[in-house]
Amino acid sequence: MSVPVTIYAARKILTMNPSRPEATHVAVREGRILGAGSLEELADWGDYTLDDRFADKVLMPGFVEGHAHTMEGSLWSKVYCGWFDRTDPDGKTWKGLKSIDSVVDRLKEAEAKLEGPDAPLSGWQLDPIYMNNERVSRADLDRVSTTRPIGILHASGHIMNVNSRALELAGLLKTGINNPAIPLGNDGLPTGELKGPEVMAPVGQHVGFERNLMDADEDGLRRFAKLCVRTGTTTITDLASRMDQPTVDMMLRVTGEEDYPARIVPLRFFMGLAPDELITEVKRLRDLSTDRLRMGRIKIVADGSIQGFSARLRWPGYFNGAPNGLWYVAPEQLSDILHGALEADLPVHIHTNGDQATQLVLETMGRALRAHPHPDHRFTLQHCQLADAAQFRTAAKLGMCVNLFANHHFYWGDEHYNLTVGPERATRMNACRTALNSGVPMAIHSDAPVTPLGPLFTAWAAVNRITASGRVQGEEERIGVTEALWAITMGAAYTLHMDGEVGSIETGKRADFAVLEEDPSAVDPADLRDIPVWGTVQGGRVFAAADL
Repeated sequence: MSVPVTIYAARKILTMNPSRPEATHVAVREGRILGAGSLEELADWGDYTLDDRFADKVLMPGFVEGHAHTMEGSLWSKVYCGWFDRTDPDGKTWKGLKSIDSVVDRLKEAEAKLEGPDAPLSGWQLDPIYMNNERVSRADLDRVSTTRPIGILHASGHIMNVNSRALELAGLLKTGINNPAIPLGNDGLPTGELKGPEVMAPVGQHVGFERNLMDADEDGLRRFAKLCVRTGTTTITDLASRMDQPTVDMMLRVTGEEDYPARIVPLRFFMGLAPDELITEVKRLRDLSTDRLRMGRIKIVADGSIQGFSARLRWPGYFNGAPNGLWYVAPEQLSDILHGALEADLPVHIHTNGDQATQLVLETMGRALRAHPHPDHRFTLQHCQLADAAQFRTAAKLGMCVNLFANHHFYWGDEHYNLTVGPERATRMNACRTALNSGVPMAIHSDAPVTPLGPLFTAWAAVNRITASGRVQGEEERIGVTEALWAITMGAAYTLHMDGEVGSIETGKRADFAVLEEDPSAVDPADLRDIPVWGTVQGGRVFAAADL
């Protein structure tokens, strides 16, 4: 009995396959691509069904998002407190909040709907840097309630603000605390701002973030998949998951559902286990992988965020004189993980925002590779926002990849120029042109939920380098449309060791397509972000955004 073949017709197919960059039809069998070309060429595969629902659409390889977090799906069950308007998984747009008072008012509205005086109230996407860097205090959140614990996660994911009740429940509403991650007020008590996962986690369990500081719950994982379909994304990372056994079991079950529309690539967060235990556990997880849940990778976080002043910067430090940021990993711990991962052939992705953090990783990686030579490790620097040309050249020599935070330039470029790092360094942040010129394999990303998931927006950001105020910042670091489209397909797939399976439309690869209303190679580059996404094809299964 012959296996059914479906041939999809399209207005145009951008394959990202250099030997056949464009086509009009693609043949699919058993969820994989037989070939792309003309109908006449593909008809020779045998009996087929011609599907012309995409006859007026443009197909691209399903977008690959190499840095995102599934917790975005779960965060939409909480109160949106961001500065920018934002669309949720169901298509509703929430207005951005422009002052601390407006944040308090939205929280009050949500608080009035809660049952009982003790239920926690959770918010997300707070970013005081837009509000003249005015810091939110526990007193601000006490205006919402003094009886129920309240917590708001910052947009960066590296800082949380909580009220007095939350501090009290965590045993932190007291004097005598000496921890740079817990700022103190004039009264000697914590201000309610908590910096970094080690101090956020103990309080998070009291304010509704017992899981969602890193992991999605079951409903959140399904909501996250809706965002993938709406943005043309078919393969996406969960770049810092605790991956305890209940989470793994849930992810295997949900992604295994017949209609789950995305391939999730979760990375096990490095905290919580000694390096040797971490290596053993990630090897175990690797063996549990399925097509739609690809485990067996490690995520390390070296420092914090630049806009949160918790990133580690080299001399001369922060432009406004703020003290240097925080280390999230000890050099010895970093070294032990890199040595162990190279020996066990486990990929590692490392968050570095500040250039001092990037330098630590490059130096440590160099020593690890001398002890454990590896011809194709592809360890990836994530964000890597302040790297200079010398650091990119070193990364290339070490065989490393970079995944640059192109979206960040739009959302925080003005603040970096005026406040955090000053004009010169802000102009060369997220240096896509320098990375490519240095020979470093490169992807670009959204870091959802830090910024909204949307690979076409990310491509637009890298091509145009426009800030939220409308300025072009760092014209010399712009890249071309073709390079940007490669970065959100084959570039990201390469950093995940998946370029042999996804990222282009060619024989043998997964039948993963982004279905677009316009041709991104033909529109004005300024309009890339506005191209409507019809939906996706993932593993040969069709998902329309309008049906979500």
